Amino acid sequence: MAERKASSGNEAHPPAHPLRNLHAPRTSPPPNPPSPLQEGELVLLRSSRGDSYLLRLARGATVVEGRGVVDLGPAIGAGEGAPIDIGGRAFNVLRPSLADRVSHLRRKAQIITPKDAQALLYLAGVSPGSHVAEAGSGSGGLTLFLAHAVGPDGHVDSYDVKEVHQAVARSNLAQAGYLDRVTFHSDDVRSGVPLHDLDAWLLDLPDPWEAIPRLLPSLRPGGSIATYTPTYNQLERTVRLFQQLQLSDLRAEEHLVRGLHVGEGGTRPEFEMLGHTGFLASARRIP
Repeated sequence: MAERKASSGNEAHPPAHPLRNLHAPRTSPPPNPPSPLQEGELVLLRSSRGDSYLLRLARGATVVEGRGVVDLGPAIGAGEGAPIDIGGRAFNVLRPSLADRVSHLRRKAQIITPKDAQALLYLAGVSPGSHVAEAGSGSGGLTLFLAHAVGPDGHVDSYDVKEVHQAVARSNLAQAGYLDRVTFHSDDVRSGVPLHDLDAWLLDLPDPWEAIPRLLPSLRPGGSIATYTPTYNQLERTVRLFQQLQLSDLRAEEHLVRGLHVGEGGTRPEFEMLGHTGFLASARRIP
């Protein structure tokens, strides 16, 4: 019988079981400290009453519409939320959110509501770095959402045949600080466009079926097209065309929003809700 070798106790320990430390606490790097407000950046002046103004942070006299003149210089280099006095009323200097930018849009044409705009971006797969195009700039409501979503490394081409609408849209994008992310075109997309390898098209047109066949070649393989139309007839005709063109991932939706009132005695739905505004449809170009 073979003699068993006695253990010296110095053998290497076996490796830890790969699942043993699954629940060990994970450490994450500390967050970067918030940067101070910089001269020239877009800021929101907001009072405790809720009134607000979008301005560029600059030294010297700055006109605040309806409030007079204020020197924003003391806020330069301060932290976000720095207090400032305008005409005897206290304001805080903040970096604006997307909602702040949208709320300050000047409207010439009716804009796509935020509930529909964010859904269109989801359906079209718009993300940071995307190159997308839209038809129907209007007052720039959807354009602003697109410019925000693609970020500084993406780009938006915006088309509208009415130059008066594009002037308002261009002004709104400049006020929001996103004009460098958008190129405006006063052309009719129904005649085709000189673009290629787009990630997505978003159409706010009364007759998207007239434009879609011309625009599909400008999409990259796997790119998406999403439409916004106000009536069932327009939606149905659009989706029927998607089917005829043998596009993939067809979807047709409507989004309704109902607020909730949270009170001392209980919580209930608000009596009014944001109901029908438009129908959304989308599809993908798969080779």
